[in-house]
Amino acid sequence: MQIDTHEPPLSAPLKLAFDYTRSVGPLLGAFFTALRERRIVGVRGSDGRVHVPPAEYDPVTWEQLTEIVPVASVGTVLSWTWQSHPLDGQPLDRPFAFALIKLDGADTPLLHAVDAGTADAISTGARVHAHWVDEPVGAITDIAYFALGDQPEDVPPAPEGLDPVTMVVTPSAIEIQHTASLPESTFLRALEQGRLLGARSGENGKVYFPPKEADPATGLELDNFVELPDKGTVTTFAIINIPFAGQRIKPPYVAAYVLLDGADIPFLHLVTEIDPSEVRMGMRVQAVWKPQEEWGLGIDNIDYFRPTGEPDADYDTYKHHL
Repeated sequence: MQIDTHEPPLSAPLKLAFDYTRSVGPLLGAFFTALRERRIVGVRGSDGRVHVPPAEYDPVTWEQLTEIVPVASVGTVLSWTWQSHPLDGQPLDRPFAFALIKLDGADTPLLHAVDAGTADAISTGARVHAHWVDEPVGAITDIAYFALGDQPEDVPPAPEGLDPVTMVVTPSAIEIQHTASLPESTFLRALEQGRLLGARSGENGKVYFPPKEADPATGLELDNFVELPDKGTVTTFAIINIPFAGQRIKPPYVAAYVLLDGADIPFLHLVTEIDPSEVRMGMRVQAVWKPQEEWGLGIDNIDYFRPTGEPDADYDTYKHHL
């Protein structure tokens, strides 16, 4: 089977997102705890300068810093750039400035947003003050933005009895438009029909599943598609026992590399309908497909693999595919 070069490649938006979680340590912990109380603090270095946000180690001596110093929520714009078309996830949904702001009592600038209304309203040297969110949680976003003017906002008393901030969770995401290659598009369209396609170069090359653009060993184009059965052999596997954020399957479960019959490269999928302790190298498995009405353009059309009950494959038949 050859690639149909007249059929356009598939293309779709792809969003990758995860929450980055880190412990903050004593200095940044003090900084974020102060923000939750609608205060701002920095740290004093060996040369007397006050760093905001706090530096954990002295930029001059490299020694650990410890002296927490309160600073004002009012400061001066040192430089700025106008954001005329805000993007999703940015501090404001209307035009604003990103600015380096030197707070009164600090010696290093803090990067934040300034809600100036128009680009003509902000300038280097402008005085600004922090505008706080209604419900601070201990994050830099507790400062919603800086507003023009050098009068600090009145803030309510800090709540009592709260533990110091020790962890910060920062959402991270990127969205791209992914255009599949012609081999990948052919592979995905076949999946939508319940077919598994591998590809090789010529008649005698290795069969790669999923298909690639070229044979990594020879650099030759993988232009010959081969339809594969949905049965194969477990080569290696891992038993997942530890839960993690976003996990859709309750541990323990098995993630295994399955070498489809006729393929030369195993691929990763789930193996179930068997106690995880009984999964083994060489075990013969077969795909369990989702109902056809749920099929799309993805390998998740296969819900999982389950044991076939056949005798285990001999090690020599898959030892070169580990």
